Amino acid sequence: MEETNNVTPRGAYPHTKRVGDFIFISGTSSRRADNTIAGVDIIDEMGTKHLNIEVQTREVIQNIAKNLAKEDATLKDVVDVTSFLVNMNDFAGYNKAYAEFFDIETGPTRTTVAVHQLPHPDLVVEIKVVAYKKNNFN
Repeated sequence: MEETNNVTPRGAYPHTKRVGDFIFISGTSSRRADNTIAGVDIIDEMGTKHLNIEVQTREVIQNIAKNLAKEDATLKDVVDVTSFLVNMNDFAGYNKAYAEFFDIETGPTRTTVAVHQLPHPDLVVEIKVVAYKKNNFN
């Protein structure tokens, strides 16, 4: 198993929860197993950061895909997405990266909302999903 699959939840909750044929994936960020955050670039010697919404969105969706794989599912099984953006000015970049994984014809339903903040100041996007995949273990 890749190291990035071993990201520990930051609270008393699982990354995934299967209920029958439905799989619920907790809010997922671009945090890696080593607690670094993808999409955080230091741009000068003063430590100024650029928080890249496209990189973070890609990493979030890839982390979701890894969690789905633990339930024998893929992104194609996702039926509903809820996304949380810290700044709606990032919507275009988020939407561009999101479209690399999902499309309008076959993709899931989606709701995107603005939030005041996420659990770490370097996070600009968090996504939770619901997937539907026949449970072969019933």
